[in-house]
Formats: sequence, C-alpha cells, structure tokens
Amino acid sequence: MRAAFLGNAPWSVPSLEAVADSSHEVAMVITRDPRPAGRGGRLRPTAVADAARRLGLPLVETATAREGQGFESLRQAAPDSLVVVAYGEILPREVLGLAAVAPVNVHLSLLPGLRGADPVRRAMLDGLETTGVTTMRMDEGLDTGPILLQAEEPIRDDDDAGSLGARLAGIGGRLLVQTLDGLEMGTLEERPQDDRAATLAPKLKPDEEWIDWSEPAEAVVRRVRALAPDPGARTRFRGRVMKVLLATPTPEGGTPGSILEVSRDRLVVAAGQGSVALELVVPEGRKQMSGAEFARGRRPEPDERFG
Repeated sequence: MRAAFLGNAPWSVPSLEAVADSSHEVAMVITRDPRPAGRGGRLRPTAVADAARRLGLPLVETATAREGQGFESLRQAAPDSLVVVAYGEILPREVLGLAAVAPVNVHLSLLPGLRGADPVRRAMLDGLETTGVTTMRMDEGLDTGPILLQAEEPIRDDDDAGSLGARLAGIGGRLLVQTLDGLEMGTLEERPQDDRAATLAPKLKPDEEWIDWSEPAEAVVRRVRALAPDPGARTRFRGRVMKVLLATPTPEGGTPGSILEVSRDRLVVAAGQGSVALELVVPEGRKQMSGAEFARGRRPEPDERFG
C-alpha cells in the first residue's frame, strides 16, 4: 500500500514510525507548518515533522490539506490510502477521495464511544476502566466512519493522560499496519458504527482545567490525572496559580478546599466528599515539587484554603 500520512501530535508519531517500518510505503507526510512556541516565540515544527525528517520521508509543512500546497502534494502522491492520526482538521470529500483504496483514521478510543478531539482525557475524566484504539474508514463526519479494527486497553490506576495516550498511540501504530495489511489483501470486514451508542469527547475548555474542590475526591483526582503531565490541573493558593500533577483520594472530610493536614510527608486538602493528598505540584514560577515540599516552603495554616 502506498500511504500518505497526515498528523501533527506526538501521539501521531508511533503510527508514522510503524508504517515506515512496515512493508508499506510512506509516499508523503503532511503536517502543520511551524508555529511560534515558548517564551521566545521561536517557530517550532510539529512532532510529526521532526519524525519525518529523522526517518528521511517526503515532507510538506502547510496550514491545511484542504487546498493549495497541501492538497496538490497529496494529489501528486497518488496514495492508495490516506492515513490520518491526530491531524486536527476535518477533511472534505475531495481530499478523502484522493485515496484509491481507503482513507484511514487511527482514533484513540473504542468508537462509537468518545468521538472527538480529546478521547484520552475524556476517558479519564469519565472514570472509564477500559478504552482502546479504533481504525476506521473515514467519511466526512466527526469520527463516524465504518470501523475496520479495534483493540481494547485497560486504564490503569496509575495512569495519567500522558502514560495512557502514549500506550494507546503505540497500540495504534500496530493496529494501523494490520489495517493496511488487511486492506491490501481485501480481508477486512467493515462494520458501521451504532450512532445510538455514540458519546462525545470534545476538546477540554480552559475552565475545565481548574480543580473544583466541591467535587468528590475521586472526581478531583480524575481531573488531575486527565490533565497530567500537560497542561496540569490548576488551583489557586494565596492568590497564585498552582498546578497539581499527581494526587490521591483520602477519607478525611472538611470544608471543600480547606487544608486538613500539613506534615513532613503529606499535604491534604478537603474535597466535596473525602479529601485529596497533593503528591506532586508546580507552584507558579517554580519547578515541580512534592506536596510536602510545597507545604514546608509555604507553611500553610490549617484555616487557609485552595481554590
């Protein structure tokens, strides 16, 4: 199979590497053009651009694949399959039709569950015990095309979005190669999605990145896990922002947001039900540290509150 690959995110890279290491050919890689990043605002290429250069693959960095240079590059590549992984752009029929055999998407959930841009974080926020990866034949909808292959994966107690997403991305690469193999041999049996069972996973909004201490402790911890390691769940202490990267539920109770325990080993904050031990935090303008280190440095009083 001659494949054109479209992707931007670090989680796209394992799929690109898997196809490049398979019997299939990567005829073209399309990724977003470099954007300003960091304090200096220097132009930074995508993770896919870096990977394509490292692998020596034909690369086009462009604002869109819907028209102009991106579209023409895809058309000239004459692909059997368009492979789309965390590309972030809904592709019209004209682009999807460039694939002689099939446009294929790798989606990090078990469709029709968690359609949308943020399936990994939403799986953790929703408290799911199992998620997975789906390859599908793309149509013009949002993750609505027929399912080609799926693989389930448990969500571990020590997972955050970073670890879970990386694991799913690796599974996605292997599943993608199996999908291209099946398309080449004509052995795959597509099945339509059950729209009645569909759930959505829209990109998290900025206000969803803040801890609501009135929520139960388990919900607070799920939010922390869903936002770690980046951008981090946020709260305020003494008027300054603090990110929480690791937390565990504890049984103590009290007024939501109030400090219940400060010791050499623990910093415990009350939630709506139960409480939360802050294990790893990033105070504003500082490097990450344990909750106990934060408490020793700031010496919070028992009557002070987070939030």
